[in-house]
Amino acid sequence: MKRILLGIALLMAVVGAFTATGTAANRGPAEIDIFGGSRGKVPFPHARHQDRLGDCNVCHSVFPQETDAIQTMKASGALTSKQVMNAQCIKCHKAEKRAGKPFGPLTCNTCHVR
Repeated sequence: MKRILLGIALLMAVVGAFTATGTAANRGPAEIDIFGGSRGKVPFPHARHQDRLGDCNVCHSVFPQETDAIQTMKASGALTSKQVMNAQCIKCHKAEKRAGKPFGPLTCNTCHVR
């Protein structure tokens, strides 16, 4: 009986380790550099947004979970730079500020790094 319980516990530990690793791997990079045009790149703290928002669809309902998705959408004309920053980032940051929660930058030069 002890061997069976030990076997089950070991199996659960192995499955749990693989599940945790798979989940962490699916989170994408901790930080993403977004092409910011002539104003300079925008370092995006991806992991911090995941931790605070808890729901990937807040952003990924608009931006596909693909490398360079924003740049690809801008190049195809499906998205403009101001739509990214004003309609998504700054809009959310202002809403968080109004709610009394920690919020991100509210001006262009705070994010764009030359």
